[in-house]
Amino acid sequence: MLADYHVHTEFSNDSIYPMEEVIKDAISLGIKDICFTDHVDYGPYRDWDDPRGIQYRPGDEGEPERVALTNVDYKKYFSMIEKMRGKYREKIAIKAGLEFGVQTHTIPEYEKLFRSYPFDFIILSIHQAGDQEFWTNEYQSGRTQQEYNEGYYKELLSVVQNYHNYSVLGHMDLIVRYDSYGVYPFEKLKPLLTEILKTVIADGKGIEVNTSNHRYGLSDMTPSRDILKLYKELGGTIITIGSDSHKKEHLGAYIDWAKEELRKLGYTQFCTFEKMQPIFHEL
Repeated sequence: MLADYHVHTEFSNDSIYPMEEVIKDAISLGIKDICFTDHVDYGPYRDWDDPRGIQYRPGDEGEPERVALTNVDYKKYFSMIEKMRGKYREKIAIKAGLEFGVQTHTIPEYEKLFRSYPFDFIILSIHQAGDQEFWTNEYQSGRTQQEYNEGYYKELLSVVQNYHNYSVLGHMDLIVRYDSYGVYPFEKLKPLLTEILKTVIADGKGIEVNTSNHRYGLSDMTPSRDILKLYKELGGTIITIGSDSHKKEHLGAYIDWAKEELRKLGYTQFCTFEKMQPIFHEL
């Protein structure tokens, strides 16, 4: 079965891909189960009804002139998902998720959000630390490679120790995408990674394989094969696969490749989700 469990639409502030177009394209690709996981990043970004008002950035090429620095418009988002389910239920399973860009100090806001809507699936990602972005190198600036790598994973460990309403860790070694010095040695990070994965497994959660490594030009999987091997050795079994799509050309890309790579690593199953519960499928 072909499933894509990391998909962004126009409800994310970094995508203009209409949700219904995503669904039509997914059906044409033979995807049978799709989960929308649009961005929520408390700290740098605000909700639409935030009393402080909305902030904007200039639009890049192909974007509107101004782009709102906001989280998902939740009511419209979940309403649209329900509408799409009704319209396409005979052709594709549509699941309701979000990608939570959690930091330790923003956990209370995610606790409140989780209680407010009916979720099938939640990706827990670390996109910032101390409200400093990785993708702009704001966090890395002024730090050594060791400091920003260890800082990233220490923040991830703190979050998984203190926040539990999620399904899988998203692109677990995200920092690799934005490391101008190359890949920091796995062995130096292994103690931290082991503690993180043990916490995730004990909590009944999982990790994702994110196939965007191809478009970012990375030499390894995301997360790396070393991390995937460690997760398996520690007893981890819950794995989802997602394209991290923001555009039509990303959707469903390299999902079959990821399955084959997982088989090579000794995995036999992957997961979809419904009402926050994993459903296992043969690879």
